[in-house]
Amino acid sequence: MSLTIAPLLIGGIKVWPPIVLAPMSGVTNRTMRALYKPFGFGLTVTEFVSSNALEYGNRRTMEMIDQHGVEKPVSTQLWGNDPATMAYAAKVVRECGADIVDINFGCPAPKVTKTEGGSACLRDPERCEAIMEAVVRAVDCPVTMKMRLGWSEDRLVFVDVARRAQRVGIAAVTLHARTAKQFYKGSASWERIAELKRAVDIPVIGNGDLADPHDTLERMRESGVDAVMIGRAALGNPWLVSGLRALMEGREPQPWPPASERLRFAVHHYETMVTELGESRAVPQMRKHLGWYLKGFFAAAELRERLMRVEGAREALAILEQTIERLSGAPALAVA
Repeated sequence: MSLTIAPLLIGGIKVWPPIVLAPMSGVTNRTMRALYKPFGFGLTVTEFVSSNALEYGNRRTMEMIDQHGVEKPVSTQLWGNDPATMAYAAKVVRECGADIVDINFGCPAPKVTKTEGGSACLRDPERCEAIMEAVVRAVDCPVTMKMRLGWSEDRLVFVDVARRAQRVGIAAVTLHARTAKQFYKGSASWERIAELKRAVDIPVIGNGDLADPHDTLERMRESGVDAVMIGRAALGNPWLVSGLRALMEGREPQPWPPASERLRFAVHHYETMVTELGESRAVPQMRKHLGWYLKGFFAAAELRERLMRVEGAREALAILEQTIERLSGAPALAVA
């Protein structure tokens, strides 16, 4: 095996392949992380969790930071607006097994930004620095940070905030190259990611619009980033990550699997979720996952509509098994 990309080093933690599973609310629970890890994620990140909720010992929040162990190393991402509360939360997640603590300055969701958390913190770089410094001092593991370009186009603070991060001891920074106001509209600016890489000495992880293995590797080389973070593009299509890993290892990626194989993995995902979470919680969560698995092949819209109306796991799995039987022997998918 001849590696084409170097491993990512975060403090004393070696991450290989340098592919990070993005934190996604209601998605990257421990079940999903464990299922997707073998495809080639070198680092997985929990759902982002509220520092205030951790301070009050919220049960649901404690479940969100739980781990299987097989998905390690695991980074736990925290959001909040108060340095002392963020420091306390960092200690909690470290005691619960986080290998890395990540600070969220990137989420644009109103439920987060209305309390001055997530990307809203970028409106005040000094507060960002205070939060980062408090968290670094609080724990004995590497601390990283994820951010956007800035709150809005008229104030792009990503270089300033990254330099402050480096100064207080942040071990790596991830940049989603859109502003908070953009949400997920438009295109991610990889030129800005390259600019950030030139501006700091700590590792930079690039994030945004990574949906093809060859294009992703080319963007890594052009920007000089140390790793990439993949989120939405991998949902229902972890084979994207397998292809990228192959390229990083000097191999040609395998063709993406046929529809029947993709749905067999969806069945495995569904059954595992039911076993670990119980049917009442797994069924509504799996509706969105099935929507992702079904993306890109004939008659998916009709099948998706049927599955969205299903109330129980047995009926949903029966529909999937019938579909797999019909699709067996179909040509490989062309996934969008």
